Amino acid sequence: MVGIILNKDRFLEVVSDTERIEDSKEFKEKIKQIKDSLETKNDSLYLLNIVGNGDTINYKKEILISNLQQIIESQTLERAKYYLERLKKGIEEVKTSKINDINLNRWKEYEDLTTDSLWYWKSRDSSGVHIASYWGNFIPQIPNQTLRRYTKKGDWVLDTFSGSGTTMIECKRLGRNGIGIELNPRVVKDSKELISKEENPFKVFTDVIEGDSRFISHENLLKNNPNKKFQMVIMHPPYHDIIKFSQNKEDLSNAKNLKEFLEMFGKIVENVTPFLENNRYLVLVIGDKYSKGEWIPLGHLTMLEVLKKGYTLKSTIVKNIENTLGKRNQEDLWRYRALVGGFYIFKHEYIFIFKKTGNKDRLIDEVVNLKEQ
Repeated sequence: MVGIILNKDRFLEVVSDTERIEDSKEFKEKIKQIKDSLETKNDSLYLLNIVGNGDTINYKKEILISNLQQIIESQTLERAKYYLERLKKGIEEVKTSKINDINLNRWKEYEDLTTDSLWYWKSRDSSGVHIASYWGNFIPQIPNQTLRRYTKKGDWVLDTFSGSGTTMIECKRLGRNGIGIELNPRVVKDSKELISKEENPFKVFTDVIEGDSRFISHENLLKNNPNKKFQMVIMHPPYHDIIKFSQNKEDLSNAKNLKEFLEMFGKIVENVTPFLENNRYLVLVIGDKYSKGEWIPLGHLTMLEVLKKGYTLKSTIVKNIENTLGKRNQEDLWRYRALVGGFYIFKHEYIFIFKKTGNKDRLIDEVVNLKEQ
């Protein structure tokens, strides 16, 4: 989307003059002049940045033109002035929430931020140093979307299953401090090298620490953080034993059974929770598994483990997995297996969004009570 640089003072001057017009036809003619001045090269109203030392503002051209067209098409002068006042406010004021940097006065500009619960991408982001060769890593679009929704620049983010460093790379791009924990020493070494190659325009701190997320001391990890808290935690654990990531018995992918896997995962959530700031967010990315003819709802079982630790579920997102490494070029084989076995092929993962509220077991207690009634 093309951006234009407005002369802020001049634009607000023209808009303010237009607001005083009480004749509907004359008002809309003036808005058309503003629109034409921005769309044509002559800039007859001198709205673009023509003063080198003037106050300027960057605006996405298509959005600005669309807003002006909305004013022109308004049925009443009152409604047209309402839209113009909203446009003016978007130029004058920045309105953000406590948890992100999204300017709500210009929310239309965030077209690439999805707010639907179904996420679909044809391919993973392979820009910069991002790689797809690490088996089991998640697509960069997931940390990109969630970091922008649930953190501000300068916030601290923890990834408890750092892997190839996807989250750390996105932290550097978006200006968030990031710490990753990874059990496998070889993966730690490789990911550190990869992350170091990504530019760091915001001069943030990122690192990957070798360790077990169940027992690692987060106080030591936060020694460079004056707040001593994380503002977001992201987890992309193994889907139990679908992929064996190492020979280490402490690796969740080597859990002896489902019960042990859930206990190990629960300890990780328990360990990090005191160090996540209250009313901030934990993001869990996980899929289900199929074992011995039975669909195992791994996603929902891990979701319950998080709820036990004092979290409220805010959203359940389903992401389509279009072309996984394990199934690549095997579409016909998997289709045949599905027809023979009476099951459906995995094409999705879950992204659970939790808020730390301290409501421990609240939802689970409600479910238990409902069953007992």
